[in-house]
Amino acid sequence: MPAYQWLLFDLDGTLSDPAEGFVNSMNHALLAHDYAPRTASELTPYIGPPLEVTLAKLTGSEDSTHIRALVDKYRERYSDTGYAENSLYPGITEMLERLSQTGGIRLGVCTSKRADFAERILKQFDLYHYFEFVSGGDVGIAKWQQLQGLLAENRITTRSLMIGDRHFDLSAAAKNQLPCAGVLWGYGSRAELDEHGPAHLFAHPAEILNIV
Repeated sequence: MPAYQWLLFDLDGTLSDPAEGFVNSMNHALLAHDYAPRTASELTPYIGPPLEVTLAKLTGSEDSTHIRALVDKYRERYSDTGYAENSLYPGITEMLERLSQTGGIRLGVCTSKRADFAERILKQFDLYHYFEFVSGGDVGIAKWQQLQGLLAENRITTRSLMIGDRHFDLSAAAKNQLPCAGVLWGYGSRAELDEHGPAHLFAHPAEILNIV
């Protein structure tokens, strides 16, 4: 029997690299509200957390109505073109194809990105059919709450491994007493991931196959 019944994948920084669309859409939102645009090197460290958290830090605003307006402006551009400004990490398709052929392993996506955007990205790369579900976030919904809901609805079991590139993924799993794994090709450092005691650290997508 495999060690895990479910492998739950983060999307941004884990399956695909959203940098171009993220940076362009973030600056679209900032400029629309009279903030100075930021460089890619300034913005890419913010890939992963919920948008409202990132925009609050970038603007220094604590006004939830203002932050929601910024999120909406970001999504305006992201919905039109930003989601497509995305690239697939090498080896992801091959890894998912192999996993899909492994008996006893089920695959899902758990992302802070809104579910409809996540589904469009997965379909763009012809990955959608590998997953039984896509759990997406929204303003005010943390990833740990998404996992909590999946457990409460019996959509996943306690034998589920959360796989992601940022500490948000790993801490969300820990809060639900789920094991977690970090990937080193995304936007989180080894030190950031190590701090949360992952059961596995993967340097290349093919290494995920070793656990099954």
